[in-house]
Amino acid sequence: MSTNVAYYIPHKAVWPIIGTGGLMMMLAGFANYLNGNAIGPTMMILGLMVFIVMLTGWFALQSSESELGMYNHSVGISYRMGMMWFIFSEVMFFAAFFGALWYTRNISIDWLAGIGGGPGKSSNLLWPGFESVWPTNGPGNVGGDYEEMGAFGLPFLNTLLLLTSGVTCTWAHHGLLAKNRDQLIKGLMTTVGLGFLFVAFQAIEYYEAYHEMGLTLGSGVYGSTFFMLTGFHGFHVCVGAIILSVVLFRSWKGHFTPENHFAFEGAAWYWHFVDVVWVGLFIFVYIL
Repeated sequence: MSTNVAYYIPHKAVWPIIGTGGLMMMLAGFANYLNGNAIGPTMMILGLMVFIVMLTGWFALQSSESELGMYNHSVGISYRMGMMWFIFSEVMFFAAFFGALWYTRNISIDWLAGIGGGPGKSSNLLWPGFESVWPTNGPGNVGGDYEEMGAFGLPFLNTLLLLTSGVTCTWAHHGLLAKNRDQLIKGLMTTVGLGFLFVAFQAIEYYEAYHEMGLTLGSGVYGSTFFMLTGFHGFHVCVGAIILSVVLFRSWKGHFTPENHFAFEGAAWYWHFVDVVWVGLFIFVYIL
């Protein structure tokens, strides 16, 4: 237990192991799905359920310790540093996918078409007639026929939803700092609702892509980069909305004060990060 002079030493926790198991199950399910195995979707759902159970249990443990006064100032600093490094790792995660998109779109397809001085300047011998255009499903039209996903429609609406949710999240934070719990709860309810609405609209977008546009993960490099970037971002939105839902529940229970509200603060940081990533994604994936 924390004191004014000692640092809080947590007891042994099983939640990290459970969370790791859930993520591994989702990854294995996704790999099986990509390879056409029927067990893939089931494993993904089970892994997601385990992950949600982990989040619920771990958040409940953390909130009870916080409300019991077991954390001192040093713990608060370590929490903030941990959250900063976590968000930095997420920035690097998405930077890798944006880098892959940039490399594919601006370098590799030129080399395959024999343009420029790269190692692929003579590769037109391997793929005669290949043109350097974007989007592309690769040499030989390996991904079949598909339609390019437009920017103005559901993607633009989702952009407005996420930007608005960032405003409502900040409004809720100001309510907390001003000891206005009604504003805090209303702001969080709106933010959570907008987040899950974003996920629902993205599901509709994916359904239309697969069933009406012929755009799938197998639609060459365009389809794979599109679904990997938007899919991982959608997963982050879903996780962020779940975290904010927990914060909303705790706010209903009377938790958080202007001096002690890291759980809300960390969730808000994560949500604003998700907003910023989507703005970049909307520009580089949908518009350019």
